[in-house]
Amino acid sequence: MKCRFCGQELTHEFIDLGFAPPSNSYLTKAQLQEPEVYYPLKVWVCDSCFLVQIDEVKNCEEIFSKDYKYFSSYSSSWLKHCKDYADMITEKLKLDSNSLVTEIASNDGYLLQYFVEKGIPCVGIEPSGDTADVAISKGINTYKEFFTENFAWQIQSSDLIIGNNVLAHVPNINDFVAGLKVAL
Repeated sequence: MKCRFCGQELTHEFIDLGFAPPSNSYLTKAQLQEPEVYYPLKVWVCDSCFLVQIDEVKNCEEIFSKDYKYFSSYSSSWLKHCKDYADMITEKLKLDSNSLVTEIASNDGYLLQYFVEKGIPCVGIEPSGDTADVAISKGINTYKEFFTENFAWQIQSSDLIIGNNVLAHVPNINDFVAGLKVAL
């Protein structure tokens, strides 16, 4: 296995956490009668760049599919934090109706909804169909895409780019970061 950042061969197993099914992959009633797939959770550290990582054993398109079931808006304490953040950063950056806020991995619009309430244009980028649909229903312009360098060339420059808990989930870290450079 090679490091997802620098490409060096990984030789140092940091910890073995056994096996687990993919998170947020809830089974249907019919699937309860079938065997459940488990994946290894071996955590590696790169001796060259020190990135701690797991081997990608399930394709990201399979995990963040239309049926992805994690909705950020389920947590009231998280929503309060997001509203407080939107209030603070709007004032600090003097964001207004001429600004643009972009969130990568915007989920169900849990954060961008507070900018929309202020009349600040927003763009969400969210590959999971069900969560993206909820954001769209809140009036948030949302692309059902993975954020990549190629995709970054297609979007407008933003005054604020947000990404909460996303880097750990991207399949190609270097492509993602190159996209951030383009977007900035």
